[in-house]
Amino acid sequence: MALRKCGNLFAARLVGSSARSASTMTVRDALNQAMDEEIKRDDRVFLLGEEVAQYDGAYKVSKGLWKKHGDKRIIDTPITEMGFAGIAVGAAFAGLRPICEFMTFNFSMQAIDQIINSAAKTYYMSAGRVPVPIVFRGPNGAAAGVAAQHSQDYSAWYAHCPGLKVVTPYSAEDAKGLLKASIRDDNPVVFLENEILYGQSFPVSDEV
Repeated sequence: MALRKCGNLFAARLVGSSARSASTMTVRDALNQAMDEEIKRDDRVFLLGEEVAQYDGAYKVSKGLWKKHGDKRIIDTPITEMGFAGIAVGAAFAGLRPICEFMTFNFSMQAIDQIINSAAKTYYMSAGRVPVPIVFRGPNGAAAGVAAQHSQDYSAWYAHCPGLKVVTPYSAEDAKGLLKASIRDDNPVVFLENEILYGQSFPVSDEV
C-alpha cells in the first residue's frame, strides 16, 4: 500500500503537479535521511550489515546514524551474508522492520536461501497472513573499477521471484520516498541502488 501511494504521487507529478522542489541533495544523503526519519518514527526499524555503524557504511550511506541511534538500532555484523540476512528475516517474522544492507548485491547470492525461501515465500504462500516487513538494500549493477564479481545487475533476476517487491530508484527524491515506503511495507522489498548515482544531486520536494 505504501509503495502504491508513493507511485501515485509520482504519477500525479507527471501530469502536472504543482509541487515545488524545496531543496537539492545527493542520492546518498536522500537514502540516509530516509533511514534516519524512519528509525526515529518507528521503534521497530533498525539497520544491520557489514560496517554500517562505526565506519558509516562502505559507501557512507549510513553516515552519522550510529552516533544518533546507537548500537541497538545500527548494528555492525560479521562478514556472513547468510547469517545476518537470516537474523534480519527472523526479526521481521517477530514483528520488527529490519533494513538489511549488502555491501554489494553480488554478495546477496550468499544469502539467497534467506531472501527467497524464507522472506519471499513465507509472505507469498501465507497469502499475507505472515507479513515479512524487511528491506534488503545496497548497491547493484556496474560501477567504476569494481570487477565482474561486483558488477552484476540483479533487478530482472529478483523481479522474477514471487513474493518480492523490487525497487530501483534513480533520483534523490525517488530514493528517499521509495525507501521510506519500502520500510513501511509488509512485503519483503529488494531495494537496488546505483553506486554511480550516490554522489549525484537532484531536487527533492517537501512531500517526501
